[in-house]
Amino acid sequence: MAMWNRTAETLSRDEYAKLQLAGLQKSLARAWANPFYRERLSKGGVADPADVKSLDDLVKLPFFTKDDFREAYPLKMSCVDRRDLMEFHMSSGSTGTPVVMAYTKNDLLQWAECMARCYAMAGLEQGDAVQIMPTFGLFNGGFGCYHGARKARLFTIPASSGNTERQIRLMKDFRAKGFVSVVSYVPRLIEKLDACPAGERDLPYLKVGIFGSETFSDETRRRIESRLGIECFDIYGMTETGGIGTTGQDCRCHCGLHVWEDQYITEIIDPTTGAPVSDGEYGEIVFTSLTREAMPILRYRTHDITRILSREKCACGRTSLRIDRITGRTDDMLIVKGVNFYPRQVEQALKEIPGVADEFQIILEERHGMTEVTVNVEAAPGVTGHTVAKHLRERLGFLPKGDVFPVGSLPRTDGKAQRVIRRTLDK
Repeated sequence: MAMWNRTAETLSRDEYAKLQLAGLQKSLARAWANPFYRERLSKGGVADPADVKSLDDLVKLPFFTKDDFREAYPLKMSCVDRRDLMEFHMSSGSTGTPVVMAYTKNDLLQWAECMARCYAMAGLEQGDAVQIMPTFGLFNGGFGCYHGARKARLFTIPASSGNTERQIRLMKDFRAKGFVSVVSYVPRLIEKLDACPAGERDLPYLKVGIFGSETFSDETRRRIESRLGIECFDIYGMTETGGIGTTGQDCRCHCGLHVWEDQYITEIIDPTTGAPVSDGEYGEIVFTSLTREAMPILRYRTHDITRILSREKCACGRTSLRIDRITGRTDDMLIVKGVNFYPRQVEQALKEIPGVADEFQIILEERHGMTEVTVNVEAAPGVTGHTVAKHLRERLGFLPKGDVFPVGSLPRTDGKAQRVIRRTLDK
């Protein structure tokens, strides 16, 4: 299978370990020179960065969280001279103080390198047209896709978000082979296609869809692939790691997400205790950057839940470790009547009900300390709320209320879908 950087993507375990130790020591030294990092590291028990002599010593470092980024707003975590900063982006959808990631020239080159690998992994080659549908602005999505597309020498269609009719026209006119988007936007795209005149409802040149920022089920993947005639890929990355694609993506074998181990150290920890868990066990993923200059991350707690699937060579030829697709987030976990579950589990269960469409909402209404759950779905005639509620009880272990609406009636957005709505009814 095609690779962008075969040397970096096929290193041995020993070669990865050597690169990671050197990168860790360099990142730690860079962070130690910054007063904000140094204070955090010192309070966490680090007396001297030179004490980190092996990868096993990584556990001597304290964890960093999103709160550290917010406290450091705007640029207290910058480890370079301000004249060396070239760009910054912010996290999307956050409340309060935003999370900022700043970039040097080399950081932007690293971002582009990671995204170019992702494009190649999805089967896109020089000259192929790729439509970029995340926004271009403070949110990093559009720009990360753009940097990578230029690096990979793709024909870039910088469509940004919204205006679905225009998105379809651009795909057709410029023969887009691939596109990058949030997965919750795709049902809206399909609805518009289905409303087109007969003979204009397909995208004949489209072969690849790359989806990030949101989790999605295998059934959602199958539905999209079947309707659009494409192959779907799950891309991973966040503002704190430098943006979309910086940490990895699944290959065409679709047997886990490859992590760029020459760029990041990956840990899976128990979210409660912080202790490492064994490969194959679910836990919270933690990243340490190896090459980032402006704002290196050290043991950053992502809140994302996954597991390490394999450290063995993949059938695609890549040798980096593979993690499972993200199942949810520790801070997105819902607890209702003693049952813990994630929105993705609701999605997976709903896809098993014949006639249920893609759009759904989870309504949490709290009254006098008690939480009632309603799951709103779009579905074909004949699907009842009782059917939905019964199936969810069988799959999730509690009985929510199920409300069914005609297809197309629940609110749509051009960005991430709002799947969970909380209401407090106490007066």
